[in-house]
Amino acid sequence: MTQFLASVRGPEEAEIALRAGADIIDLKEPDRGALGAVPYGVLVETVRRIAGRAEVSATVGDLPMDPDVLEPAIARTAEAGVDYVKFGVFAGETTEACLRALHPALKGAKLILVLFADDLPDCDVVGLAADMGAAGVMLDTRHKGSGHLLSHMDRERLAAFIVQGRRHGLRVGLAGSLRKEHVDELLSLGPDLLGFRGALCEASLRGGALSEEAVREIRGLIPKEPLEEPLASSRVNPALSADGASPIW
Repeated sequence: MTQFLASVRGPEEAEIALRAGADIIDLKEPDRGALGAVPYGVLVETVRRIAGRAEVSATVGDLPMDPDVLEPAIARTAEAGVDYVKFGVFAGETTEACLRALHPALKGAKLILVLFADDLPDCDVVGLAADMGAAGVMLDTRHKGSGHLLSHMDRERLAAFIVQGRRHGLRVGLAGSLRKEHVDELLSLGPDLLGFRGALCEASLRGGALSEEAVREIRGLIPKEPLEEPLASSRVNPALSADGASPIW
C-alpha cells in the first residue's frame, strides 16, 4: 500500500492533517527552501501533540553537503523524537564524498535521503543510502517554480527509481509539487508513499494555510492501509521541552 505524507508547518496544521487522515506528518517550513526546517521548538511541540497518532518525519533544512554540518543537524532533529529524519542530497563536487563520510547519530530515528529530480547528482545516491543504513529515499523537486515531478522525470524513469530503491531494501517516496491529477498515475507505479504540500493548501499555494478539505480530497484518492495495531511511533523525548532545552545530568 502507498502511504499519504502531508507536510505541515506546526502543531495546528498537524491536527488538521491528522483529522483528514494523513498517514505521515512531515514537518517542513516552505518559506525556507525546498526542505526548509521548522524552528526546533515547533518541531518538539508538534511531536508532543501528535503523541504517536501517526508517524512523524522532519527535514533538517537546505544544508550544504558537508558531514560536519549535516551530522549534528540530523542528530538534533532525531533527538526531538521523530520517526524519520530527511535531508536533501544536492548536486555538487562534494556530494559523493559527503555521503560516504556521513555517519549520523540517529538516536532511534530512521534516515531518508531526498533527491531532486531537477538537480540530480552524478553519483549513485540510492546505493550510498543503502550503504549508510538509511531507511529510504525520496524524489522531490528543488525549484518549486520549475514544474512538478512528472515534468522532470517520466513514468519510466520513476518506475526505475522505485525498482532500484526496492532492490536495495529501501522505502521509496515520491513528491514534488504533486497535484490530485497526478495521484492515479503515480499510484500505478507502487511507491511506498506520496508526499504533498501545495495541493493541501488554500489556493494550492505551498506557503498558504493548510486546507482540511484539500487534505481530505487527496486522502480520498489514496487507499488507506488498514491499521492492524496501535502505533508506537513519534518517540516523544521527555528530556526535551518545547524550547529544545535538555536537562543537565
